[in-house]
Amino acid sequence: MRKIKTSEAVGMVLCHDVTKIVPGEFKGPAFKKGHVVKEEDVPELLKIGKENLYVWECDKNSLHENDAAIRICEAAAGKNLFLTQPKEGRVNLKSAQRGLLKINVEVLSEINAIEEVTLATRHTNIAVEKEETVAGCRVIPLIIKQEKVEQVEEICAQSGPVIEIKPYRQLKTGIITTGNEVYSGRITDCFGPMVRDKLENIGCPVIRHDLLSDNSAQIATKIKEQISQGAEMVVVTGGMSVDPDDATPGGVKQTGAQIITYGTPLFPGAMFLLAYLDNVPILGLPGCVMYHQATVFDIILPRIVAGETVTRTDITRLGHGGLCLDCPTCRFPHCSFGKG
Repeated sequence: MRKIKTSEAVGMVLCHDVTKIVPGEFKGPAFKKGHVVKEEDVPELLKIGKENLYVWECDKNSLHENDAAIRICEAAAGKNLFLTQPKEGRVNLKSAQRGLLKINVEVLSEINAIEEVTLATRHTNIAVEKEETVAGCRVIPLIIKQEKVEQVEEICAQSGPVIEIKPYRQLKTGIITTGNEVYSGRITDCFGPMVRDKLENIGCPVIRHDLLSDNSAQIATKIKEQISQGAEMVVVTGGMSVDPDDATPGGVKQTGAQIITYGTPLFPGAMFLLAYLDNVPILGLPGCVMYHQATVFDIILPRIVAGETVTRTDITRLGHGGLCLDCPTCRFPHCSFGKG
């Protein structure tokens, strides 16, 4: 740093806070450390008695923390994100629309391995709303060597987006509620309406809702029928346990669908089923989905609606973070559940 006349400091970076005192009214920083002095700042600085300032000497090989954070965020950002203005050296990335947050975790770690660079994100594969903060970036020193930022830019150019939002598709969905007790009218179906609400909340219109008894052949026929009538996703509720009368897994299998998993390492949601029939996802929902605010359904549904083909490996990885703590006041998705 060096001492310089205030009148010659335009474009320079302050090394210290500049305090302003108005007796009986105000005492605090008029200009903060890291501020880039502007032409219009000079008269104000002179008014508070600052004839000289201490400034950082920036050269062509150095960057101010604000400029560095902006460039790093621009390099890391993919689709459907926007940058905030720098504040105290930090720039945030926010979602431009609701959707599924995707983070390239390996590349993120590679970036953070660069000394004096920090890029923090939320967990990958979580559902986010429009204008939610999903990442933040700053560099540690006030002035950073430009080559470090260029190193980040090179990594991002080679890897593709580090952070992006995948928008939801509006999948036309069929619901099949199984169970002799519901089909016969002995009890009212509470499961179907709850599932409909979750589907419509994420933007998926329900085009059919059928009630069936616990009969595998009928379930298979109805799944195919709904798909033939335009369903782009089918959700089957009930009949997912190992009881002799629970016929849903057998019905899905009889369609000829590829079974990705019957059983998941998520609690609640262990008896969940996922299959694909001609690229149409079929979800078998266990009874816990009806009783718990957050379950396997809330973890898998956003990924499918965002256009991802969920694999068996994707499912098995969910065991790390797959235990819901059943908090008295549910905070999902702002908790550890489903974030392996």
